[in-house]
Amino acid sequence: MRHLSTKATCNSHGQDSSYFLGWEEYEKNPYDEVQNPKGIIQMGLAENQLSFDLLELWLEKNPEPAGFKRDGKSIFRELALFQDYHGLPAFKKALVEFMAEIRGNRVSFDPNHMVLTAGATSANETLMFCLAEPGEAFLLPTPYYPGFDRDLKWRTGVEIVPIHCTSSNDFQITETALEAAYHEAQQRNLRVKGVLVTNPSNPLGTTLSRSELNLLISFITTKGIHLISDEIYSGTVFSSPGFVSVMEVLKDRNCDETEVWDRVHIVNSLSKDLGLPGFRVGAIYSNDDMVVAAATKMSSFGLMSSQTQYLLSALLSDKKFTKNYISENQKRLKKRQNMLVMGLKRAGISCLKSNAGLFCWVNMRHLLRSDTFEAEMELWKKIVYDVRLNISPGSSCHCTEPGWFRVCFANMTEETLDLAIQRLKDFVVEHTANGHSKSNNSSKNSKRKLLPKWVLRLSSRDRDHEPDER
Repeated sequence: MRHLSTKATCNSHGQDSSYFLGWEEYEKNPYDEVQNPKGIIQMGLAENQLSFDLLELWLEKNPEPAGFKRDGKSIFRELALFQDYHGLPAFKKALVEFMAEIRGNRVSFDPNHMVLTAGATSANETLMFCLAEPGEAFLLPTPYYPGFDRDLKWRTGVEIVPIHCTSSNDFQITETALEAAYHEAQQRNLRVKGVLVTNPSNPLGTTLSRSELNLLISFITTKGIHLISDEIYSGTVFSSPGFVSVMEVLKDRNCDETEVWDRVHIVNSLSKDLGLPGFRVGAIYSNDDMVVAAATKMSSFGLMSSQTQYLLSALLSDKKFTKNYISENQKRLKKRQNMLVMGLKRAGISCLKSNAGLFCWVNMRHLLRSDTFEAEMELWKKIVYDVRLNISPGSSCHCTEPGWFRVCFANMTEETLDLAIQRLKDFVVEHTANGHSKSNNSSKNSKRKLLPKWVLRLSSRDRDHEPDER
């Protein structure tokens, strides 16, 4: 393989990780209500499929944008030739207005400070290229989205240093944890360039509190570093407390005339809020003109199609539609989340209290044979192979406590979710009866099914990368 580059032949992308291998098992045996009712149910994919009917109804009532027409005349040639990496002005205007609407119009956004990208994955990587050199570091609170190990590090050479958060305070960010992570980076001779947070959190399904946001702004001000707020789940907040964007806190603190104003950057996307990951709609918002200029140049490596921009500019400009969609989508998410939480509760499984996202952070520590990550991986393998549910182990999200799992609920029908809950409930009953939990770990001689060969390739703390759902 000497004729290929190191990047092409290295194994740092994560394709051999536990999560990716779980996906391989799902793809070999995907659940289908009719064709394969005993297949693996996909609960590891953070997709929002609950409100497609609203989008499809809008398309039926507004055929011109989808047909690339304006006032009854075709604009196909115009869209086919347009390739300005600044993006269609009408789309950028509609997108910033949609962002403001989701945030209750408490803040506004200037389209001249927005850079369009092919999804949030591209947006986050582009910011790494703009803000850090290879070998420099960003601090991320744990647990965090597994794909960040790929998105932030793989091609940029940037390092991630975890901010260790724990269940003792529901995984909230503390000053002690921030300082400890900063000190760890210094001990590793890594220059810290910033902090990156997801708000709402993936995988926790919770929003950052105003006090946490104030803490973060004070921290980056003191250290002279950047803050990236990945807010791609902002439109999925379905119950109180409501969503608070970092831009609101900056305004409340009158930071617009200070240096820190230029060191806070937002990542946005329509993958979650509108359920359109396949459209590859992402954006960077920054008040720093140099970041905007550099990111715009880099965006030429991952442009959003002009056809997509044209269609979505029409949809997002329909304020009656967006108002109804935001409200109805949040109601549906709340109902579906409650269905999962209550179903798991009946199975004796609890979840972290959440108010956003397309998933729950599920506590299965009582089902582990011991309080170790090895035991977590054993349990995860059983759930994938025996229960036939593909869920995300907490260790893949760099959680410091074994026994937590991310379980998605918005990428399937109610009937499929009900079946998944029933399968897990049956498993818990059998698992406990056979003495596999910590409270019964003296029963070590129970029969075990042979596991497929792929599980042998897993390490006890294997870190994974999700297929790109952003």
